[in-house]
Amino acid sequence: MLHPLNPALGTTFAPPVMEARRWLEGVSFPPERPLINVSQAAPVDPPPEALRRAIAEAALDNPAAHLYGPVLGNRELREELAVQWSAAYGGAISGDQVAITQGCNQAFCAVMATLAGAGDEVLLPTPWYFNHKMWLDMSGVTAVPLPTGPGLLPDPERAATLITPATRAIVLVSPNNPGGAEYPGDLLRAFHDLAQKHGLALIVDETYRDFDSRSGAPHDLFTDPDWDESFIHLYSFSKAYRLTGHRVGAIVASRARLAEVEKFLDTVAICPSQLGQIAALWGMRNLAQWVAGERAEILARRAAMEAGLATLPGWKTLGCGAYFAYVEHPSPLPSPEFAKSLVREAGVLLLPGTMFMPASDPAGARQLRIAFANVDTAGIAELMRRLGALAP
Repeated sequence: MLHPLNPALGTTFAPPVMEARRWLEGVSFPPERPLINVSQAAPVDPPPEALRRAIAEAALDNPAAHLYGPVLGNRELREELAVQWSAAYGGAISGDQVAITQGCNQAFCAVMATLAGAGDEVLLPTPWYFNHKMWLDMSGVTAVPLPTGPGLLPDPERAATLITPATRAIVLVSPNNPGGAEYPGDLLRAFHDLAQKHGLALIVDETYRDFDSRSGAPHDLFTDPDWDESFIHLYSFSKAYRLTGHRVGAIVASRARLAEVEKFLDTVAICPSQLGQIAALWGMRNLAQWVAGERAEILARRAAMEAGLATLPGWKTLGCGAYFAYVEHPSPLPSPEFAKSLVREAGVLLLPGTMFMPASDPAGARQLRIAFANVDTAGIAELMRRLGALAP
């Protein structure tokens, strides 16, 4: 045991993806049955060659690419996101309402640091994104579980019953990680109205917005003239442009909120990566057609997942969208043991629902998350064959 140890950090669970990777230790996968890794929602392929060349040229020819930059990010990228988001959402966003961060996880931590401290409460729909829960635990903030209903959609009326004087924010992720659900615009509007009524912040993490199956804006929250009074938007460039290793995310919020965010970011990272920002800006300006092709491929994989899961006896799809399928499994084993057994018995690595649910909720033991973005349709067919071959 470490002495001393911050008790809030000591009681925070270990990173789930790293834990699952340890299940691979000592296991060999023959060439005829290689590992199918559907544990993590991150692109494994490099960015397109043109973007890699832009990064290389910046590294060679742009001295500023190796220096500190503004804490809230480079002006050009902030302005570009503001212009594109204003058009996409039909609202009015300015560059000084945008901050660039070292990935979307940092965006969440920075925003939450301005909103809640030890003893405060934040509503998280379940199943939740585990890193959101981990940051709240580390900060001494109570994550209040908001159970979801059909389609893994949260209910604003149920959320209203969970609000207390200690509540500071409601956090939503759409398209959802881990559930894949795409929240209807009117549902987000209802949560916005609830947050505004109670003087809370509504944080909507739209990391996977580029892979939403719907056309048009997913919500109208940016159309409000005073949208930044209670609404905070988070985004990641990592998925759209395959920039996971460069760590580039964004916050869209009020100028006053970002002034507080700046304190956090200056202390934690000083500034976001210059090469990552250069890459994100180049991608926004040059890769719209390429991203559209990536979206089409992800939607094809989603269709293959839905069709394949429908053929598996005893399996139930709870949600499917963006990079994820969230399912109930038929095994008598609890999901952690079942997931571990799949590594040896099927050559499949995925995450158990217990990693996304409160320990007190028995539903997690029946659930699994399948992150299918890195598996093509042929690989999905093989995944279904392996799962279907398991003994009942």
